[in-house]
Amino acid sequence: MPIITESTYRSPKWLIGGHAQTIHPTLRRVPNLTPSSERIELEDGDFLDLDWLTAGNKKLAILSHGLEGNARSRYMRGMTLALMKRGWDVLAWNFRDCSEEPNRLLSSYHSGKTDDLEHIIQHAIAKHPYDRIDLVGFSLGGNLILKYIGERGDKINPILHRAVAFSAPCELACSSYELSKWQNQIYMQRFLKTLRTKIKSKHAKFPESLDVSDITKIKNFSQFDDRFTAPIHGFESAVDYWTRSSSRQYLSSINIPTLLINAANDPFLGPRCYPFEEAETNSFFYLEVPNQGGHVGFGSGEEYWSEKRAAEFLLGV
Repeated sequence: MPIITESTYRSPKWLIGGHAQTIHPTLRRVPNLTPSSERIELEDGDFLDLDWLTAGNKKLAILSHGLEGNARSRYMRGMTLALMKRGWDVLAWNFRDCSEEPNRLLSSYHSGKTDDLEHIIQHAIAKHPYDRIDLVGFSLGGNLILKYIGERGDKINPILHRAVAFSAPCELACSSYELSKWQNQIYMQRFLKTLRTKIKSKHAKFPESLDVSDITKIKNFSQFDDRFTAPIHGFESAVDYWTRSSSRQYLSSINIPTLLINAANDPFLGPRCYPFEEAETNSFFYLEVPNQGGHVGFGSGEEYWSEKRAAEFLLGV
């Protein structure tokens, strides 16, 4: 029953509440890194942009960012520095349309697009002779890696060693409902602003495939996913997309040590995003629910608690 009942995370006393603990880390000063950039071509004619930070280590961590983030987001850089200090090479990848150059196709990224993650892993295996690969994901990227691992079950590539997901909306419908609430409009509007911009860019390239009239009237993920995410990626509706892309249904099949850390005061997550039942019945799946932390927060000094905790779990401590 790997539910971690006593989390070691303690938020600074002056940082009070889930909203403050979510917003403050976006102001964090993290050193800029100088990665080796690589673009890999995909079979469908599109591409993925990768950031490599290597020092000839024998273990690799692949980092997956959150919604509308990228490989150089603050939380990605912070985790990269922490893991490199402890002996990992790091591959931080940009989802489609999240690097500096828009992707070529109408399709983009979404919460359940695990085929791109599979391509990244296979590319890493072919390029470098690592002894093991660990996965770390944040928010949408957390859902993605959980789904990926669960989908493969006991057939997962043996080079994949361990995984950690932070603030993962493992039940997408539940998370979408939470973010539609009035108290979360600061997050919703921030996401929709950049998503609308990307859809308008897609419309300029594919005018016959997208209708962007009244796009500014879209107010939540239900409307956006119904109108754009679902039809672009072959889903019948937002509900169909959320249902098929949520990782919670795959957690019982996880077959490598995997830790999910979702703060109890995360404003993005509703009750169904805390999979206690799955953690109680799957000895490979660990769930830790700190009382504090917000969404992709867990601030605690120059090196965040989340970074130390990820390294600790990946090392098997």
